[in-house]
Amino acid sequence: MAFPPDFLEQLRERVSLVDVVSRHVKLQRRGREYVGLSPFKQERTPSFTVVPDKGFFHCFSSGEHGDVIGFLMRLEGLSFPEAVEKLAQAAGLEVPRESPEAAAQARRRRGLLDAIEAAAAFYERQLRLPAGRRAMDYLRGRGLDDDTIGRFRLGFAPGDSAALEQALKRSGFETGTLLEAGLLRLPEGAETPVASLRNRVVFPITDRRGLPIAFGGRAMGDAQPKYLNTPETPVFRKGEVLYGLAQARDAAWRAKEIVVVEGYMDAIALSQAGFAHTVASLGTAFGENQLRALWRIVDEPVLCFDGDEAGRRAARRAAERALPLLAPGKSLRFARLPDERDPDDLVRQDGAAALRAVVERAQTPVDLLWSSEVEAVRPDSPDRRARFSGNLLALVSGVRDQTVRRYYEAEILSRLREHFGVNLRPETVARRLAPSLPGGGRERGEARIAGLRERQMQSVLAAAINHPGLAVEFAHEIAELECAASLDRLRQEILRLAADGEGIDAGVWRTHFESVGLTGAVGSVLCEAVYSLAPFARPNAPAEEARKGMEQVFAAYRSAAIELEVAATAEADADGSLERMPALVMEARRSRARGGM
Repeated sequence: MAFPPDFLEQLRERVSLVDVVSRHVKLQRRGREYVGLSPFKQERTPSFTVVPDKGFFHCFSSGEHGDVIGFLMRLEGLSFPEAVEKLAQAAGLEVPRESPEAAAQARRRRGLLDAIEAAAAFYERQLRLPAGRRAMDYLRGRGLDDDTIGRFRLGFAPGDSAALEQALKRSGFETGTLLEAGLLRLPEGAETPVASLRNRVVFPITDRRGLPIAFGGRAMGDAQPKYLNTPETPVFRKGEVLYGLAQARDAAWRAKEIVVVEGYMDAIALSQAGFAHTVASLGTAFGENQLRALWRIVDEPVLCFDGDEAGRRAARRAAERALPLLAPGKSLRFARLPDERDPDDLVRQDGAAALRAVVERAQTPVDLLWSSEVEAVRPDSPDRRARFSGNLLALVSGVRDQTVRRYYEAEILSRLREHFGVNLRPETVARRLAPSLPGGGRERGEARIAGLRERQMQSVLAAAINHPGLAVEFAHEIAELECAASLDRLRQEILRLAADGEGIDAGVWRTHFESVGLTGAVGSVLCEAVYSLAPFARPNAPAEEARKGMEQVFAAYRSAAIELEVAATAEADADGSLERMPALVMEARRSRARGGM
C-alpha cells in the first residue's frame, strides 16, 4: 500500500522517535542525542544513537539506520503498512486509504525503478566486457580501484544505440517504460528510439536508499557535452538529489561532516582517498532541497567547488540561495581550492592532507560574500565603498530567521567599521536605502494596501484550504491580514482548524466548511478567477511552490504596510529625528527582497 508523502511526513513529525525507541531500549541523554545498547546486536558498550531533532536512529554496531517507521518495522517485524497503521493509531491520525489511482501510480513508479535497476546491471556488465575496455582504462587512469568501481556501480554504455533496449526487452520491459524512465529518447522527427547514453562511462545516480533512479555519463571521445545526465522523470528530480549520498551517509554521520563537490569523479575520488563523507551536487546548481537534505545529516555541510572562475561563481550563488534558509545552528561553509584546481586533482597531486587543510580553512557565508564582493566591487573609493556596503546589507536582509539576520547585519556593520573606519549607523543605512522605496508617501501606501487586500486574502485562503499544512505554518500571518467581512468567518474557521490540528487534509477541511455553512465562501475563493492570479493556490500546485507563493503575498502586504508607516512617521515627526524610520526602511527592503512583488 502506498501512502501520500505529506501524510508520512506529518506522521513522522507527530510521533516522538524517542518515545517509540524507549519502549525497547533504555536511553540516556547526551546533549542533543540519546544513546543506549543496540537492540539489533548484543553489546556491552552503547553504540545505538537517537537524534530526535533530525528524526533518525543509527546503530554503529549493526549499521542499521532509519526513522521511526523503520525502527518499528525492524524491532517488531512489521511490514511498512503495518508500522504506519500502528504509529498513526497511537498519534490519533486517520490513515488515508489507497485509491485505485494511487495504486496505479505506485505500480508505475515501481516499474520505472525496476527498469533503471536492470539498466544499471547492464551497464556494469558492459564495463567488464571487451567493449568496455577503454572505459575501464579511463577509470583506472583516474586512480580508481576495483572496490571503488564496484561500490559506486560504475558501468559503460556501448555505442550501439539499440543495445540497451534489446537487452531490457529480453527481460520483459516495454519500450514505453524505458522511454518514461529516461533510458531511451526519441530524436526529433524519428520513429525509432535510441539510448540516452552511448559510448560513455556511466555513473548510477541513486536515491537515499541506494536505489538507482537515473544515470550520468562521461563521453569517451569528443562528444559534447562531456558530462550528461539522463532526463528528469517521475522518479528523478535533479535539484533534489545528491550524488553518492547513499554511500556517504553513514560516514558523514560518524564524522559529523559532509563535503559537497561538483562532479561524480570528484566525489568518487575523494571517497576512495579517505573522505567517504563526500557527495556531489550534479553540477554547480546547488539548491534549497539539496541543502535541506544535508541538514538532516549535519549542521554545517562544506561546499568544495572547483577553484576556477565557474566554481567561485557557483559558490557565491549557493551562498545567496542559502541565506534565506539559515537558522540557529543550521549553516554551511565554503572550502576554497587553489586557482584552477578541482578536488580530485588536489588529492591525486598533493594527497588527502592537502584537501583536509582546505576543508579546515572553509569560510563562513559572511566570509565568502565579503571576499567575493571585494573582488567584484573593489571598494577602493568612497562611491565604491557605498555600493559595497549596500550590496552586502541587502544580501543579509534576506535571512528569514530574525535572530540570525540580526547577527549577520551586526557582523557586516562591524567589518565595515574595522576595514574602512566608517561607523555605518542604522540611520545612515536608512538614508541610503530610502530613495529606493517603491512607495510614494501615505497615499500610495494606502492605495497599495487597499488594492492588494482582497486579492491577497482570496489567494491566501485558497492556498490554505487546498494545502492545509500551510495554514498551520502561516497561521500567524493569516491572522494579521486585514480581511473583508464576507471572508472573515472563513478565515477564522481556517485558523481554528489549524490551531486544533484537526485532520490536516484538504478533503476533511472542505467537508467541515460545508457542515458549518461556508460553502459559498469557499466557492468564492476556490475559483479560476483567483487561480489565474495566484497559480500557487491551485490544489495541484507543488507544496514548495505554494509555500513560496504565500511568502510573496505576505511580504508584499508587509512592504505596503511599512511604506504607509514610513510616510505617517515622516508627517508626524516634525523635528526630523525619525527614530523609527531606519528600522522601517530596512524592513521594507527585506519585504521587497522576500516577496518579489
